[in-house]
Amino acid sequence: MSGVPISSVFNDGYIAEVYEAYRRDPASVDESWRQFFRFAESLGGAAPAPVAGGHDAEQLRKAAGAGALVAAIRRYGHYAVPIDPLGTPPHGAAELTPEYHGITEADLRDVPATALGEAEGTAADVVAKRRAWYCGSLAYEFVHVSDEHERLWIRQQIERGTFTAPLTPEEKTALLRRLTEVDGLERFLGLAFVNAKRFSIEGVDALVPMLDEAIAHGAQSGVRTVVLGMAHRGRLNVLRHVMGKPAGDLFAEFAGERVSPDPNRSGDVKYHLGYRAERTLADRTLHLELVPNPSHLELVNPVMMGAARALERDAGDPGAQDEGAVLPICVHGDAAFPGEGVVAETFNLALLRGYRVGGTLHIITNNQVGFTTDPTDARSTHYASDLAKGFEVPIVHANADDLEACMFAVRLAMRYRERFHKDFLIDLVGYRRHGHNEADQPAFTQPRMYDLIKTHPTAREVWGARLVRERVVTEDEVKALDRAVADGFAETFREVKAKREEPEAAAVEAHGPRWDHPETAVDARRLAAYNEELLSWPAGFTLHPTLQRTLARRREGLETGAIDWGHAEALAFASLLADGLGVRLTGQDAERGTFSHRQAVVHDVTTGATYVPLAHLRERRAPFEIYNSPLSELAVMGFEYGFSIAAPHDVVLWEAQYGDFANVAQPIVDQFVSAGHSKWGQDSALVLLLPHGYEGQGPEHSSARLERYLQLAAEENLSVAYPSTPAQYFHLLRRQAKRALRRPLVVMQPKSLLRLPAAQSHLDVLTAGRFQPVLDDPRAVARRTEVRRLVFCAGKIYYDMLEAWTKGGEEPGVALIRVEELAPWPHEAIAAIVDAYPNVEDVVWAQEEPRNMGAWTYVSPRLRASTGTQLPVRYVGRPERASPAEGYPSVHAREQARIVSDALTLTPAVSPRRKAVKVSP
Repeated sequence: MSGVPISSVFNDGYIAEVYEAYRRDPASVDESWRQFFRFAESLGGAAPAPVAGGHDAEQLRKAAGAGALVAAIRRYGHYAVPIDPLGTPPHGAAELTPEYHGITEADLRDVPATALGEAEGTAADVVAKRRAWYCGSLAYEFVHVSDEHERLWIRQQIERGTFTAPLTPEEKTALLRRLTEVDGLERFLGLAFVNAKRFSIEGVDALVPMLDEAIAHGAQSGVRTVVLGMAHRGRLNVLRHVMGKPAGDLFAEFAGERVSPDPNRSGDVKYHLGYRAERTLADRTLHLELVPNPSHLELVNPVMMGAARALERDAGDPGAQDEGAVLPICVHGDAAFPGEGVVAETFNLALLRGYRVGGTLHIITNNQVGFTTDPTDARSTHYASDLAKGFEVPIVHANADDLEACMFAVRLAMRYRERFHKDFLIDLVGYRRHGHNEADQPAFTQPRMYDLIKTHPTAREVWGARLVRERVVTEDEVKALDRAVADGFAETFREVKAKREEPEAAAVEAHGPRWDHPETAVDARRLAAYNEELLSWPAGFTLHPTLQRTLARRREGLETGAIDWGHAEALAFASLLADGLGVRLTGQDAERGTFSHRQAVVHDVTTGATYVPLAHLRERRAPFEIYNSPLSELAVMGFEYGFSIAAPHDVVLWEAQYGDFANVAQPIVDQFVSAGHSKWGQDSALVLLLPHGYEGQGPEHSSARLERYLQLAAEENLSVAYPSTPAQYFHLLRRQAKRALRRPLVVMQPKSLLRLPAAQSHLDVLTAGRFQPVLDDPRAVARRTEVRRLVFCAGKIYYDMLEAWTKGGEEPGVALIRVEELAPWPHEAIAAIVDAYPNVEDVVWAQEEPRNMGAWTYVSPRLRASTGTQLPVRYVGRPERASPAEGYPSVHAREQARIVSDALTLTPAVSPRRKAVKVSP
């Protein structure tokens, strides 16, 4: 930043020149100059134009400097606020001094306050007030907010003191009790469970009363539900004191006991767990939900937001959203906030129509160190919060030892959210009393900091001493409160230990619900009616000529048996909406579909207006949402997962532009989608639509990494399907919506099959039957005794082999069996099909993917067990490779032809016999 003051010998002439222009035509200069000159003219009753170097020019120079100083205090005052409880001096800024602006403190006393828009006193008085407001106990950053109405509102709140009314003695005493409970829990855990990991809150103890204040304020403004997401630092204290989790349960978990009654769940460490509770405030009952979170610290951010969005739905109106009904709160770490990209992705969702939640309260629990890494190695910005500036989020920095200032910060944040329905961030600057965990030695890496921390009083001690000085309480009362809290925890702990010594009842093995198979067929008349509505537009709505032709084919396709993928999906969605089940689908091109196959949102080519036929069905009894997402996988998938856990009666789908784009969201898949139920008992029926198939488009547009999802499939945690027909997809979607067992579904979506005539379906397959996990070869039914080889496959390669048969003549000794659902493995269905072919000599698994990818490593042991141990099972596909697919179309074509030929070419008999009984895998 330039060190040249606004008024000096270098620019006094320029000021005079601009003033002359103003005198000739006020409109010719910027409004900021007009305002300044009006103030300056008031010094001499609108005196004539000053002459550079004259008396009026000198006064003008001083007024200009004073005005610039006042503006600088608003902008840079946060650099002068002592926000570090450990005593690090404020950063400071040259712009906060009069000398920077070419004047002195004495000059300020020469300028009347009227020149700066104030009624009384001098510029020195104006500057003193601004310093008290902007360089006092809270550090404000809001000039980066582009909306001038928001900036003005924040300035008014600060300068009028509307949120800084002093706390009453009763409020101060209540805060002392709260801090004593917070501090007492951590000290008790430290004594009762020495060196046990708890990731204590000590150093940012103010977080708990701040959350209390936010929740209480929300209750007064009509909030019904509070959704909270945070990492593990301070989580145990939040669970106990904000969520109301019994201290006995917490102690039992520290003792290694299983608190969950479900023995089939693996569970998780105590500082990852979520919790649901209720609190009664302002004569209303609030529902509180702390979302579970793994050690991937910031991953919970979009999950929490997705849950909040689902909970904001108005139960009385399927299409309405009440943003005032839910308060989302997100607690961050100072190292993770700028370090993890999901933070930026989540901020980017905040104001998008498909993801907004009416504003989230963000709090950074700033320990000033990340594990063992100092801020200088952790971020390239001055503040940990600076990332939020790029999303125009107002920021307040608060000293964690100044509890009253922390309360003021929450008041401002909540008022801003209520007024503008946007995010607000509080940077709670504290410290970490112990190492990263309580068994760690922080003095190895931060010796000077921890020398300070060893002698620094706790937040409770700081607040208690202040109240003693203010004569709100006595020192004896502070000590008595501390003893009472400690005795309470000790008594609870004795009760927990006594209960552990009692003999336990014999454990009963429990079994979770099994996969259910609801009816999914839909009456033909209903589908015909939905189809007609989906092909109707408002009067005067002009569709693109190409869409007029292609969508109209869906009308005849219902009669001719030419129902394609997008058509079947639309009918499935329509039937679910009529059944009262909501549908939400997002993805980077979800409205149209990456491959133009969906067209769920159509555009008027003349006006640009949009129309969503599924949202206007006459029989619709639930909301339909479809949105193009930002270019994000990690945050958006996390958001949809969160939405799905809070909307159990909706079908929530996330579609990748290409299947392997989901790689970017792998932590969401690993930590939430696949393991959420086992770890936390969290049910989700999220559907991942992942385009997959080898069409010569290169490594990044071929494979959805099927192998990864199959590797994760266990304990009925998710299903993985690769449907080969639109009818199968239709039934799969409806089954997912109607199942009692709510588990995620991963669908390998087609690309080239979307409009392939051979892959189209007849209406009667939608109006009867259900999803089939295995499809027998319809061409081989009449010649089962001739079949010597069974070729098992999944998805697109079936049609490649079918096309080869059509061109080269069908091989009667081969049957093509499609495995439509790979997980859970359809053992019984496959065994029954194998038994129907009495003369089979060998079995082949054919796939497009390399041997170390795709389904083979998952399928191999299961297929051997399902077909009989004496039948050889061979692999046909690409050899093991580092990259999923070839980058050259010609090489791809040769490899694809080889795979098809190898699968269909019979070899001499290997084994004339096989076992009739199949072994369960």
